[in-house]
Amino acid sequence: MFTPRVALASLSGEADATWAENGASDAGAAFIGGISLDTVTRDAARQLVDRGRCEFLPSDPIAFITTELDALADVAITPGVNVRSTTPEPVRVVGRHCAKYNAILEINAHCRQDEMCTVGAGETLLQDNESQLRELIKAGRAGGAMVSVKVRSGIDGVDLTAIARTIADAGGEIIHVDAMDTEVSIKQIATAAPELFIIANNGVRGHESVREYYGYGADAVSIGRPSTNRHVRRQVRCAAEDIFETSNTDMQRSHIQQ
Repeated sequence: MFTPRVALASLSGEADATWAENGASDAGAAFIGGISLDTVTRDAARQLVDRGRCEFLPSDPIAFITTELDALADVAITPGVNVRSTTPEPVRVVGRHCAKYNAILEINAHCRQDEMCTVGAGETLLQDNESQLRELIKAGRAGGAMVSVKVRSGIDGVDLTAIARTIADAGGEIIHVDAMDTEVSIKQIATAAPELFIIANNGVRGHESVREYYGYGADAVSIGRPSTNRHVRRQVRCAAEDIFETSNTDMQRSHIQQ
């Protein structure tokens, strides 16, 4: 999928092409964004900005994404684009652009800001709109892109194993899990949907955390807020090379803790 088995997770308003290039020496993938695509998510993003949050609000989100991907065309990293949308058509369009650049399209089912959840985006896709999530995944695949879904564990009433099956059955290939101090959720997902490539996120800092996620069945790890800290990135890269890349990839699931 990518090497080293380290991804840089999207940071609203910060994760752009420059950020991705700065981290390319220590990561195999970088997800720019999140970028709001349709009218209601863009309106929600404006509300977030009004209360002081940093957000990407380009006048033309599709053109912005294309420009960012073009800037990464010669950078040694697999690019990804984290998007928010409640409607499939803009996701399909972004999927076409991602396919041209061999980039991963990542659907944001992770954002917990009230403004996004109220309009049916972010983690609401895991709670009330599973059919909508399925349609967004299919739209991204119809555009030709490899599709990831960023999710959050620990949400009341949400069965992540069922969500993982939904993602796989709809054609998604990657699940990017913010484990939220419930690392065992990685094992549950790996068991429920073994065909998905699992990126584990939350508290990834070095050998101990990388080894723990690997033991639960993760295929890669991602760095969130510390992605701008080169010392942390190097520690995680070294850990990933030691733990993931020295393992037999044909036995990728054999290490899952019993």
